[in-house]
Amino acid sequence: MSGNPQSPANTVYVVDDDAGMLESTQWLLESVGLEVKAYSDGRQFLEAVEGCRPGCVVLDIRMPGLGGLNVQEELQKRDLDVPIIFISGHADVPIVVRAFKSGAFDFIEKPFNEQLLLDSVQQALQQATSAQEKSPASADTEALIDTLTRRERDVFLPLAQGYTSREIAEQLDVSVKTIDLYRARVMKRLGADRLPDVTGIAIAAGLLDPEHLRGVQAP
Repeated sequence: MSGNPQSPANTVYVVDDDAGMLESTQWLLESVGLEVKAYSDGRQFLEAVEGCRPGCVVLDIRMPGLGGLNVQEELQKRDLDVPIIFISGHADVPIVVRAFKSGAFDFIEKPFNEQLLLDSVQQALQQATSAQEKSPASADTEALIDTLTRRERDVFLPLAQGYTSREIAEQLDVSVKTIDLYRARVMKRLGADRLPDVTGIAIAAGLLDPEHLRGVQAP
């Protein structure tokens, strides 16, 4: 298959226990230049994406062993918030409702219109790319933090924890005006528009426990 295997963010993962459907779906997506990885088993797919973030997943909802909804739950447990397009030849209302309540991107019944699936996949990939560009956690957090000076680092963690400028000034024994200056510099260096973005970077870097925040809404 074409494409860079080291760039899972642009990869479509197809999971279906029906060999014929799996092959035809893979062929369809590759015919428009998409990087595709195909799996006939939900657990096999989960093992393959360990530590990765797929661009999107085309997932059969009914499979032997680990079904599509269970795969969705497992991805969420791993904090892999990726667009999932469910496909099913036996969809009923309760299953569709459950899938969407759990955050499904789309639900398409088999046999599906090829263009409908292609359009849905392209939209899902666009959403995934947009989410990564907006999320500070999608960047190399360690490299971002390494750009901070020693004094900026002193301000960074209390800021991420939700301390006010006055409280940080008291901790570091400097003026509030000085802290406000460093606060602005920290946010600029990290590419953060809001305080929760700073908190998200600290959490992603493993420097902050989400359960120990002071009045700041974790991203």
